Formats: sequence, C-alpha cells, structure tokens
Amino acid sequence: MKLGVSSYSFSQLVGKGTMSQMDIIPQTRKMGFDVIEFSTLSLSKGETPLSLAPRIKEACDKAGLPIVNYTIGADFLNGSNGDWKAEVERLKDEVRVAKILGAAGMRHDATGGFAAKHRGARGFDDALPTLIKGCRALTEFAADLGIKTMVENHGFFCQDSERVEKLANGVNHPNFGLLVDMGNFLCADDEPAKALGRVMPYAFHVHAKDFHVKPGSGANPGAGWFRSRAGAFLRGSIIGHGDVPIRQCLGIMKRAGYDGVLSIEFEGMEDPIQGISIGLDNLRRYLAEA
Repeated sequence: MKLGVSSYSFSQLVGKGTMSQMDIIPQTRKMGFDVIEFSTLSLSKGETPLSLAPRIKEACDKAGLPIVNYTIGADFLNGSNGDWKAEVERLKDEVRVAKILGAAGMRHDATGGFAAKHRGARGFDDALPTLIKGCRALTEFAADLGIKTMVENHGFFCQDSERVEKLANGVNHPNFGLLVDMGNFLCADDEPAKALGRVMPYAFHVHAKDFHVKPGSGANPGAGWFRSRAGAFLRGSIIGHGDVPIRQCLGIMKRAGYDGVLSIEFEGMEDPIQGISIGLDNLRRYLAEA
C-alpha cells in the first residue's frame, strides 16, 4: 500500500505565506511519502488551473513524486446557477487538469445540500436523482481520458456512509467510486469503523484522518473546534492522538483487500510539519500491526 499526503494538510503554512504550493512538493518527498494528492490549486493573478498544472507536474516529476489524485469542489444542486448539466461542463476542465497532472483520479463534491431558498422536498433521497445524473455524466467523460472520478464523504449533506453508498450504487459505473475518509464520518455522527466497513467495496482512494471528539452536551471547548451535524465537538488531530479508531479502520481496509493509496489529510492545530511527520510514523506502525 502506498502512503501519500494531501496538499491540504499544509494549508496552515500556505495560508500564512510560510510555504508555497510548490514548496510542498520537495517537503513531501523529504518526509518520506510515496505519492502526493493536490486539493484545489493555489492560483496567482492571471493563472488558471489549466495553466498552472504543467508546472506542478514538472516539479513533481523532478522530485520523483507521482500525483495520484486531484480534489476539487462541485455542487450539482446549486453550482452553475443550479444547472447540473452546466456544472458538468464546468468540471470537464478540471478533469483535463487532472489529466495534465498525471493523476489517476479526481475527487469532486456532489453537493452541500439544498439552498435556503429551495421550496419543496429537501431530503437526500430527493437530491439523489440529480446527483446521480451529474456524477454519471462527468465520469463518462473522465473515463475517456483515463481518469477515475469519486465523491468523498464530505460536506455534511452527502457524508453519511449510507448516503454515499446510495450515490455510488445509483451511478453504477465502473469508473465512479468513493474517496473514503475514515475521520469525516464523525462530522455526520457516523461511527467510523462501522461506516468504513460499509463503504470499502466502493473505495478508489482512502484518507487517514483523526479527530478529537467531545460530547455536544458539554461546554464549548473554544477556538479550533467545530460541531458535527448532531452537535458533538470535533477538532482535527495528529494521526493516533485523537478518537478515530485508526488501527481498527486499517484492519477493515486490509480485510477488504484494499491495496490502493492511503493519504494523510491533517487538519490539526499543531505545526503541520510536526503533525504530519508524527502521523506518518504512527500510520506506518498501525499498518504493520493491523
């Protein structure tokens, strides 16, 4: 199993100007990762993802660091003025970016849910037909370019394991699957090990992520914490320092026969370099023990 890291893990440093997106590449290689994934490209004035992608690919090739996945936002309910067909057309350029990067896969969102102004039924099953049409149309286009597409358990509305399983089965295309984030299930109050066991048959890519968890009945812990859909308090942590049963989840992955990429996505308050490094050491040990 190859170990990777998402560029999102360095966002604290990029946001402060301490590190550029290009700096992430040699740093990732130095830390000992096998591969990297890019989450939304940071653009300078006048740049587009299509113009920046060749430079990122060149830098990764120079570092000997394959790009395995490209992660972007999407919304088939509300994006492109609520026109799912127009949203598919917009996303086709992102598939072309993934092709330039040499990534085998592209993760896109499905939706964050119905807009506040929406009138009528607004449950997940009500959104599902539109999400299925959008995901299927995009993956059919991406298949012709050799790019697999996937949706992540992400964004609260399309996050529960039962919901993303419904979406994967509704699209029902060999080029479409899931990016499974073992920590993200907590945002929808879905127990990670049980949820992971449900959706591993659809996994194209997996994120290792850990969270500290406090019950929503307690006092608000303050800055750095956010709330799950049911009100629990969550804070990103170093792999192994939080409450996600990482080793149990890795065992589920192994028994499911998963042999793809496992990427760290670090969202903790700690220094990212230290947090990612400790997490990588822990992840390697847990993989050997699982």
